[in-house]
Amino acid sequence: MASVIETNTQHTPMMQQYLRIKAQHPQELVFYRMGDFYELFYDDAKRAAELLDVTLTARGKSAGNPIPMAGIPYHAADTYLAKLVRLGESVAICEQIGDPAASKGPVERKVVRIVTPGTVSDEALLDERRDNLLVAVNESDGTYGIATLDIGSGRFQVLEVSGLETAQSELQRLNPAELLIPDDCTDDELGRPRRGLRRRPPWEFELDTATRLLTQQFGTQDLAGFGCESLTVAVAAAGCLLAYARETQRTALPHIRAIGVEDRDLAVAMDAATRRNLEIDTNLGGGDANTLYAALNNSATAMGARLLRRWLNRPLRDLTTLVERQEAIAQLQINYSFESLQTELRQIGDLERILGRLALRSARPRDLSRLCSSLAIYPIVQGQLREFDGPLLKTLGLSIGEFPDIVDLLSRAIVDNPPVVIRDGGVIAEGYDEQLDELRNISTNAGQFLTDLETRERQRTGLATLKVGYNRVHGYFIEISRAQAEQAPVDYIRRQTLKNAERFITPELKEFEDKALSAKSRALAREKALYETLLETLNQQLAALQESAAAVAELDVLANLAERADTLGWCRPELATEPGIDIRAGRHPVVEQVLDTPFVPNDLTFDDDRRMLIVTGPNMGGKSTYMRQTALIALLAHIGGFVPAEACRLGLLDRIFTRIGSSDDLAGGRSTFMVEMTETANILHNATAESLVLMDEIGRGTSTFDGLSLAWACAVHLAENVRAFTLFATHYFEITALPETVAGVSNVHLDATEYNDNIVFLHNIQPGPASQSYGLQVAKLAGIPAPVLVAARRQLQLLESGQHPQVHPAAAADKPAARAVEAGADPFQGELFSGPAPHTAVDRLRDINPDELTPRQALEALYRLKDLVEQE
Repeated sequence: MASVIETNTQHTPMMQQYLRIKAQHPQELVFYRMGDFYELFYDDAKRAAELLDVTLTARGKSAGNPIPMAGIPYHAADTYLAKLVRLGESVAICEQIGDPAASKGPVERKVVRIVTPGTVSDEALLDERRDNLLVAVNESDGTYGIATLDIGSGRFQVLEVSGLETAQSELQRLNPAELLIPDDCTDDELGRPRRGLRRRPPWEFELDTATRLLTQQFGTQDLAGFGCESLTVAVAAAGCLLAYARETQRTALPHIRAIGVEDRDLAVAMDAATRRNLEIDTNLGGGDANTLYAALNNSATAMGARLLRRWLNRPLRDLTTLVERQEAIAQLQINYSFESLQTELRQIGDLERILGRLALRSARPRDLSRLCSSLAIYPIVQGQLREFDGPLLKTLGLSIGEFPDIVDLLSRAIVDNPPVVIRDGGVIAEGYDEQLDELRNISTNAGQFLTDLETRERQRTGLATLKVGYNRVHGYFIEISRAQAEQAPVDYIRRQTLKNAERFITPELKEFEDKALSAKSRALAREKALYETLLETLNQQLAALQESAAAVAELDVLANLAERADTLGWCRPELATEPGIDIRAGRHPVVEQVLDTPFVPNDLTFDDDRRMLIVTGPNMGGKSTYMRQTALIALLAHIGGFVPAEACRLGLLDRIFTRIGSSDDLAGGRSTFMVEMTETANILHNATAESLVLMDEIGRGTSTFDGLSLAWACAVHLAENVRAFTLFATHYFEITALPETVAGVSNVHLDATEYNDNIVFLHNIQPGPASQSYGLQVAKLAGIPAPVLVAARRQLQLLESGQHPQVHPAAAADKPAARAVEAGADPFQGELFSGPAPHTAVDRLRDINPDELTPRQALEALYRLKDLVEQE
């Protein structure tokens, strides 16, 4: 592209105009308006053809070379923009702003807005049930400032954290659609390539510039009133973010009225691994099916669905807030009040984003119609809330308010079923504006005027072939056949000669033509002016409307939680100030909804004398389910919701950690075991006595001796030094000896039994360690071939007897373990704790083949075995 611009004078005037605009937007795809199409040229065309699967062609030549070109229809732009935004691309929309009739050369064009993944506000480009966040990150001396903006709602917040790992955890929670970082950022992890990553000049992160921009936006002298004046690193990030939003929107941002501070100490901290393992709102496959959010979300509005997702990803430790939410949910369950409330809420549109588009002057006619019908529901909702005396529901009722003046204005101004866009008119209702009605009547009555004129002129002239017509080229005319043309009255002025007819114009018809042709364009201009005035009027009450929308969203979440608790049989947890967890008949909120059979509930008790449970049992026995359900019950309690249990008492937690499952990080150069150890290290460094820790199969990614040693040491450290509430699942049976030497540790196991050589999982928690792992039985269920199972059982017997497994001679030359056996060395690492030596009677029993014994011989063998047992 650079070489093309350097020889700009060799291009056509239109391409010179395009190249000037493109030079100002090198990072964006430029949608250049050409009539009914947006066209892209050169490298933009090639990239768009690849991303959008549209045809790459050429548009003539410029500077002697073919111009690569791709185009999309103007009316279908939203579909293509949505796809590009999902791919992390940004698009500069370049429109014609000049009058083609008055232009000499190319029509004047300019970029009217820039569509980026983090700043889109159009309904068609957004997921209505997920926040679309623009995030900026700044760093100074190990402190990371994070600023977030939801441009659709105007929610603007800042946060400061210490350390890269914590910053990454917050970014994983926020899941930004677009991330801004300084161009000189040296953190490899932060700057790793990802969709929507934008590097910005370092000077955009300067504190003085940021403070000036923010105070200008909020109309204040300083930032002290927002509680963020001391958060200098985060304020610098917020300044960059605000400048970027202004640059892309090319308009004022009146809906961004304040900046809030997120206090990390008021929330339950969860790192990226924990969020991933608990599948809060994203499953391990990247979707949202079978997640906690999917099981919980029955929200009536899109605003409520987004707020619920935010609550789940940022559970709180503020006891007052949580108890108020619990009380509100309990009140909404009385007489099933949530049902009638949800019925009304379902009639309310996505007001947060409608008001955002209103502020950005991009609201469409149907947005205003939806706003009107939604505000009309407010009095009904308020009437229902007056029945409750809880503090939270009362506050929400007052915040929702009523807007009769806006409802009246919009119901008079907007037609019942408006078109999608204002471009072609038909939006303003009849009777709203006298001047518009008059202009419309001229166009509407044109047909009748022409019919009356034709009848009158035929009578006046006596010419039977006379007719009145219209075309877009010549306008209105009176047409007479060639044979009768000489009989035309003297006031007829010849306009056009055809093969078989003559066309005329009269002073009366000319006057009507001037009036009628201008009426349509004037009516459209008048309608657009009225629409803009409407937007301006509505913006005057923007703050109150935003406050009411936020209250509706919170009310929706509470009603949703009340419905879920009632439908699913959940209980209100008791929140305590002293540490501990006591769950009676707890259930997994997601698993119980997908099972075809009844879920088996289980108890759990943690207190100051019982800090760790060693969980053993077979694979598929339910260990991971039991552990995860504990964490999810705790999480639900920390959003103020009810929980899937018969009873629950919970002391407030500060953090939830999980180390579950195996995964690698090939791009980061980390093996499965390295990822496991990194996550474990994070837990050991950051967990406290008020944390909940889930540890599953620590040490399985390395050799038996190393793994067992690490698992043992980690368990002891958590129990003795950290004293976090810990569920420690393991297949290392030796670790079940911990309760004998470490205080606060107990054993529990998931029960199973064998029936006809098959395993039956009972899924219920029992005290004490498991008696066996049932690994071979689970392998049989998985479909492992029978000969392999037979061989595995034989080798297991040898290992349990203290002997080495058999090695096939043909493999001895290639197998280090086999060569070690031949050399007399032990290739197998010993256990950390040795079990008892096998009994002599057991060895004798293995030598007996029952099929070769007579009944007498069998009885004699039995007596000999009995004697051996009694002797030892």
